[in-house]
Amino acid sequence: MARKDLLDIAALDREEIEHLLDQSIPFKELFTRSVKKVPALKGKSVLMLFYEPSTRTHSSFEVAAKRLSADVTNFDVAHSSITKGESVRETVETLQAMRTDYIIVRHGRSGLPGMIARQTKASVISAGDGAHAHPTQGLLDAFTIKEKFPDPTGKKVLIIGDILHSRVARSTSTILKKLGVEVAYLGPGSLVPRVGPENIRRFTDYKEAMAWSPDFIYLLRVQMERQDAQFFPSLREYHRLYGISDARLDEIRKRGLYLMHPGPVNRGVELCDAVMDYERSLINDQVENGIAVRMAVLYWLKPGGESPSVVS
Repeated sequence: MARKDLLDIAALDREEIEHLLDQSIPFKELFTRSVKKVPALKGKSVLMLFYEPSTRTHSSFEVAAKRLSADVTNFDVAHSSITKGESVRETVETLQAMRTDYIIVRHGRSGLPGMIARQTKASVISAGDGAHAHPTQGLLDAFTIKEKFPDPTGKKVLIIGDILHSRVARSTSTILKKLGVEVAYLGPGSLVPRVGPENIRRFTDYKEAMAWSPDFIYLLRVQMERQDAQFFPSLREYHRLYGISDARLDEIRKRGLYLMHPGPVNRGVELCDAVMDYERSLINDQVENGIAVRMAVLYWLKPGGESPSVVS
């Protein structure tokens, strides 16, 4: 049986995760067909409720919904009554009167999608809340890794960057651990918290982390907008210590490692320009896979109960 909402990865068991990843495969296959649209959600309505700016996640959800033939409404927060002091609860009550089937919400406050889910009959999907969770990013990352290694058990993923403020790091590391993947963090001590998921190694030195022999290097964006203090001396210093430079890319190429990044990329900070042309960069794959995974999620949460297998 499908769930009503998707709020985080922690609530999903491995069977549910495997189901969603398996269902993403035929949706991705649709991209190669002449007909890229199916009527799976025809007559259903999807509301995009984004309190934070987004390009990739927003457009990915919108494309996914439209390819399933759902009607999509973009709620313009900047020109809504929210600017006049309307609360989130009042906004949701207003939107609920419109009988929407799905609400896809991004907010800077952790836990807010869950609060909305308790107040509405619509299926609520978190598109990122605070530093808490970004479940569909975790799913698309796992899907991307499984494309290279169908059984990823025992593979190693090194996540580099701003772990402290990253909902991506939390969701992706959680789903990978559930799939038997080893995960380690690398970054400045101030940005790699001591609290968090158990059994995750923590490195502050690049060479020591590479000696761990990862199969994938996952770079995170440095989230300056969430940092209310100076967590490292400068962006130049950060790139020198933790970024992928031309020299480090040469080493990565020799080792045959895969590179990932959730975007948007801060060039010259997390990575050099040459990474985008690296043959084992999976950054564009992640974007494409995001549409397939989000189609699978929308279909899984299809109002009316149990989701059948995807139509061929």
